Amino acid sequence: MTPTPRLARSERRELVLRAGGAEFGRRGYGAARIEDIARAAGVTKPIVYRHFESKKGLYLALLRKHETDLPTFVADAAGQMVDDSPGAILEIWLDYVRANSHAWLMLFRDHSGDEEIQAVREQVSVTARGVMAAFVAGRRPDLPAAQVEPIAEYLTSGLAGLALWWIDRPDTPKDVVLRVATAMTAPALAQKKTDGATKDAAG
Repeated sequence: MTPTPRLARSERRELVLRAGGAEFGRRGYGAARIEDIARAAGVTKPIVYRHFESKKGLYLALLRKHETDLPTFVADAAGQMVDDSPGAILEIWLDYVRANSHAWLMLFRDHSGDEEIQAVREQVSVTARGVMAAFVAGRRPDLPAAQVEPIAEYLTSGLAGLALWWIDRPDTPKDVVLRVATAMTAPALAQKKTDGATKDAAG
C-alpha cells in the first residue's frame, strides 16, 4: 500500500483556510465550530490550532487575506496596472467572487463577533473603497476630486450587492453577471471628451 504523501505546512494551512471560509460563510462566526472546520479540512483540531491560535484568529486571517487580495484586481504582484478596461477587471473580480464567496458573506451578512472583528470588517471595507477610489481617479483624470470618493462608494456598494446576488444564484452564468457589472460601471468610468477632442473628432 502506497503511503499517503504528507502535506507541506503551507498546504495544510490553505486547507484550513478554505474549510474555515466555507464554514464561516455558511454559518457565521458565532455558530461556526472548529471541529467542523477541522473535519472539512481533513485535519485534526490540534492541527487547526497549530496554524491559528483560535477560531477568532482563523476568522481574522481570512478577512485580512481578502484585504490583501483587493489591489490584485487592478494591479499585478509588482504593482503594475493590469488591463484597465472595466470588462477585463470585472472578469478577474468575478472569478475571485466565485472562488471566495465566503469573503462577501463574512463582510456583509455575518454580524457576529466582538469589537475587534467588527473593526477589521470595517477596515476591509475602507480598503476596498480606497482601492476603488484610486482606480477611479486614475481612469478619470477629468473628474473633480470631490466626485472621486462618492463614485467609488457607488461602484463598491453596487458591485458588493451584485456579488451577493450572484452568490445566492450560483447557476447564473458568469457572462450574464459580467454584462450587468460592465453596464453598471462603464458610464462612471468613461472619461468625458474635451471640447477640443470633440471638435477634432467632428473634423
